[in-house]
Amino acid sequence: MSSHNALTLNLVISSDQTGERIDRLLAEQNKSLSRSRVKALIESGFLSCNGDIKRDPSLITREGMNISLTIPPPEPARPQAETIALTILYEDRDLIVIDKPAGLVVHPAPGNETGTLVNALLGHCGPEFEGIGGEKRPGIVHRLDKDTSGVMVAAKTPLAHQHLSEAFADRTIKRSYRALVWGVLPPKGELEGNIGRDKRDRKRMAVVQSGGKHALTHFKTLSVFHDSISLIECRLETGRTHQIRVHLSHAGHPLLGDPVYLKRVPAQAKKLDKELRALCLDFPRQALHAATLGFIHPRTKEELEFSTPLPFDFEELLAHLSAH
Repeated sequence: MSSHNALTLNLVISSDQTGERIDRLLAEQNKSLSRSRVKALIESGFLSCNGDIKRDPSLITREGMNISLTIPPPEPARPQAETIALTILYEDRDLIVIDKPAGLVVHPAPGNETGTLVNALLGHCGPEFEGIGGEKRPGIVHRLDKDTSGVMVAAKTPLAHQHLSEAFADRTIKRSYRALVWGVLPPKGELEGNIGRDKRDRKRMAVVQSGGKHALTHFKTLSVFHDSISLIECRLETGRTHQIRVHLSHAGHPLLGDPVYLKRVPAQAKKLDKELRALCLDFPRQALHAATLGFIHPRTKEELEFSTPLPFDFEELLAHLSAH
C-alpha cells in the first residue's frame, strides 16, 4: 500500500466534542466516510490519539485529545475491469442505473470470476472511480438473480452506497416486477411468509414455519391466458433472496421457466394446445422482469423513477399466449 497517497484527518477535541464515541465523531467530521469504514480503519490501527495507536472504535473523547486518522488510498479492486456492453438508463458521479439482461451474474464468485455486472461496471467507470469501503469497486446495494432481467442501481461513491443501502433497509425504495406464473390468481392480494434456507436443499429458499426472515409480496393480476397462465405485477415490501419466486411457488403458482422452484409439469399446462404448452414449458429461465425502480437521489434529494420494457424473449412468449 503506497502511504504517500494516504489522507490524514487531524482533530483536536473541543469541549463540545467531549464524551462522544470516536468512530461516530470522525464519521460526522468527514461525510465521505461511513461509520463502518471509520470503525474498520480504527480496528486496523490507522487511528492515533496523542501519538499512540488506538484500535477501539468505542473510545470516548476527552477535551484536548489530539486525534489523527490515516485514510489509506483505495486498494485496486479484486475483480478485473472488463469491457462488457451495458444498457445505461442514468448515470452521474454518485450512481449508475442499468437495464440488466437475463443471464448476467451480478457479483463475481468462485468459479464465476469474470463476465459479471461488477466487472462490467469497473470497466465502464474507469480509473477515476472513487470506490466503496476503501476498495475500488461499485457498491451493489441490491441484486437481481442471474436470469432475472430489469432495472438495477449501483453506487459509485460512499455517500450513495450508504444512502441507498439505508433506503433498501428502510423499504423506501419503489420496486415493481412483471412475472408470468402458472394458474389464475385473484385480481390482487398479498403473499406473506418467512423465508429461509430449504432444509432439504441448501441451494433453495423456502417459506419456513420457524426462523427465516419476514417477507411480504403484493401482487396484481394484469392478464389471464387460457385460464392457465397469469401475467402479474409484484411489489416487494421486503427484499429476501428469491422472494417472488418462493412466495408464488409456495402458493401453487410457480413462475414459468423457473429452474429451481418449478419441479414438475403444472396441471394447468394440460389446458394448452401442444405447441403453446411446449413453448411455455421450454421457456429457458424464470419469467421475471424488474420493471420499475424508484428512489430519492442521495445527493440532490430528487425523486427518480426508472422503467424498462419487457425483454424480447418475455414479449415473444406473451405474443404467443395472446395470439392463441
